[in-house]
Amino acid sequence: MLDLDWRPRLNTLTRNAWGLTFGGGVQAAEPTPSEQIAQGLHRDLYRFGALAGDNPVLMVPPLAAPAHCYDLRPGQSLAAHLLGSGRTPYLVDYGTMTSADRDLGFEAWVDDIVPEAVRRVSELHDGAPVDLIGWSLGGTLSLLTASANADLPIRSVTAIGTPVDYEEIGAIAPLRAIGRITGDRPLTAATWALGGLPAPVVQASYRFTALQRELTKPWFIARNLHNTETLARMESIDKFMAAMPGYPARFFHQVCTQLILGNTLASGEFRLGSRTVPLSALSVPVLAIGGTEDVIAPVASVARITDVLTGVPSVRFETAPGSHLGMLAGPGARATTWAHIDDFLTESALQLV
Repeated sequence: MLDLDWRPRLNTLTRNAWGLTFGGGVQAAEPTPSEQIAQGLHRDLYRFGALAGDNPVLMVPPLAAPAHCYDLRPGQSLAAHLLGSGRTPYLVDYGTMTSADRDLGFEAWVDDIVPEAVRRVSELHDGAPVDLIGWSLGGTLSLLTASANADLPIRSVTAIGTPVDYEEIGAIAPLRAIGRITGDRPLTAATWALGGLPAPVVQASYRFTALQRELTKPWFIARNLHNTETLARMESIDKFMAAMPGYPARFFHQVCTQLILGNTLASGEFRLGSRTVPLSALSVPVLAIGGTEDVIAPVASVARITDVLTGVPSVRFETAPGSHLGMLAGPGARATTWAHIDDFLTESALQLV
């Protein structure tokens, strides 16, 4: 006769197996409640929680990643953590990119989209300065926005998993080697023709960087079929990768020519149209966090930021365990990445007192 103590476990195994196969998943998504504050092309602005206090934080997503990277699910939500720590988090959402957006480049975000969001958030808080938080290329956009717009009410910038020295990224070394011979054309010709880098290509590229995870996934599921929380975390990452949008052609061209092949950030500058934006112009405190298992933005690539920000009052570099996404929303993020952010935001606020 079956031991009654095994019945709850068996029920969990059965429920999870059904959810992963024929059902709608092991756990329903529960996004942190938010309110849309403003609407516009590639610039929808959301606020989590009620309008309160003078601690506004604007989360800046990268392109080619869903904006809900900051709010995957309960326990994997930087937005919920910030809200619970007494801050008012905001999120700018770019929406979907199509071939009609082929001419959008870094200029659209650095000179228009992100500054507009910063000003609107500041106005909602009676002119209070805004803390920017950007993951991956969202950190690049945040750093460049603060460097190019000294008049913006920005209090600090946090860059999570944001590469600065692209020579330290082993995964793109073959692209850099080919590019030294052929230039950027092999990388960008097709995207110009298509109007951008299609979403399926972005999704496949991201999965390739986590090839071991993909190959061992069946064994991982089998070992954790009894653990609903672990499977729910896995499922949230799978849904995140499946929702990745594409890059506009011009933006991708700039990534290839300036970041991957030119490695311009490592020399402390970035070209926006006819002008060059020096990172030395940035004049607010900066926190950079590198993931110890991140192959997209290795620690050495992220750490280079301490050499190029010569005009900031302080630059703090920390490491956190985890992959590119794991350091932002993995099981250890609360005690590492999020804790570093809490300390930094508190210190930045005190510097203005």
